[in-house]
Amino acid sequence: MKVAVLCEFSGIVRDAFIRKGHDAISCDLLDTEEEGPHIKGDCLEYDWSCYDLLICHPPCTHLAVSGAAHFAAKRKDGRQQQGIDFFMALTKLNCERIAIENPIGIMSRLYRKPDQIVQPWQFGHPESKATCLWLKGVKKLLSTDNVKDLYDKLPKNKQQRLHYLPPSKDRGKIRSITYTGIAEAMAEQWG
Repeated sequence: MKVAVLCEFSGIVRDAFIRKGHDAISCDLLDTEEEGPHIKGDCLEYDWSCYDLLICHPPCTHLAVSGAAHFAAKRKDGRQQQGIDFFMALTKLNCERIAIENPIGIMSRLYRKPDQIVQPWQFGHPESKATCLWLKGVKKLLSTDNVKDLYDKLPKNKQQRLHYLPPSKDRGKIRSITYTGIAEAMAEQWG
């Protein structure tokens, strides 16, 4: 199967599909952090119609509820509308099977409710990071390694590790990376 993972610099989802024997490629404005098939560029400039599955990770900086305190400024200078337009362009790509992921945010109101919300603790990572999935031609992910009991025993700063990351130039990149357990579930269940 041909899979394109759009807006992914880490290679985590791409490589999970490759390990399952699929022809997978990632595309992002950034270079890939892991050696592998990757296009550095704007994913909207490419024709993805020959692909069987697109997994899209649009930037959430201007869409996520975690940035709601800054929404007025983002609306005023156009950043939020650019984020909305980019998200909506991904929904219109020419492919029968598309999955778009993003944190809880305004797209649930402006586009539609997500088909599913997953947590890392459902896939072997004792942390929380509610991730919405909008699915077209793709089934909901089934939990593969539920560690909720372990998660519940951890202190809040461990449960919400990404929330408690200190400020840094790489904080946004770190927070955007897909958990390997979720990537493996995507490759196993959608591949």
